[in-house]
Amino acid sequence: MSPSRALIERYYEAFNRGDWEAMLGCLTDDVAHDINQGHRESGRDTFRRFLDRMNRCYREQLRDVVLMISDDGTRAAAEYVVHGEYLADDEGLPPARGQRYVLPGGAFFDIRDGRIARVSNYYNLQDWIAQVTER
Repeated sequence: MSPSRALIERYYEAFNRGDWEAMLGCLTDDVAHDINQGHRESGRDTFRRFLDRMNRCYREQLRDVVLMISDDGTRAAAEYVVHGEYLADDEGLPPARGQRYVLPGGAFFDIRDGRIARVSNYYNLQDWIAQVTER
């Protein structure tokens, strides 16, 4: 297994365990985080605050994860299915009532010096909104 593949697997395994410290340990200090349909945030401390908000508002597991790694190991992509529960209101989104959702998603990564230097997450926000609004 390539070091880059092992890194991304560790990152997602930590996510599924809710082990934020292990996730953060996979990132560079200056990690760039492209939030789905949002803006770019920079830095591990900013990413930690993002994880804190996510942990407060959502409980998620990623299943059926498929990884693709570039030949030189500097880029990676992942496709997965998010199985989640909306726990607490998130700013600008519908009210939370414990709604469950299943949603395909994906991410792109830059890898530098054995750590994730960029993560860009993508999912269909309108599909998510429809799922949590209809339930």
